[in-house]
Amino acid sequence: MVTDEQIAENLRASNVEYQELEESHHRLDLELQQLLKHHVLTPQEEILKKHLQKEKLGKKDRMAALIREHRASRDNAKTPG
Repeated sequence: MVTDEQIAENLRASNVEYQELEESHHRLDLELQQLLKHHVLTPQEEILKKHLQKEKLGKKDRMAALIREHRASRDNAKTPG
């Protein structure tokens, strides 16, 4: 059975949307880490933090959906019709 990580590797090599999502997710993670270096966040920084977290989660959810879709399409291709 193919693991999610193996599917992700396949998508990294073949799916532009997945590549862009992963790159964006990584960029958001770096921005969030920079922001969290502050010991105390201003109200504006708190809003930014929540926005970055929400956007990052959305990217991760979409990457997971692409993995599920890829798995389903592989399974359907293997099932005799």
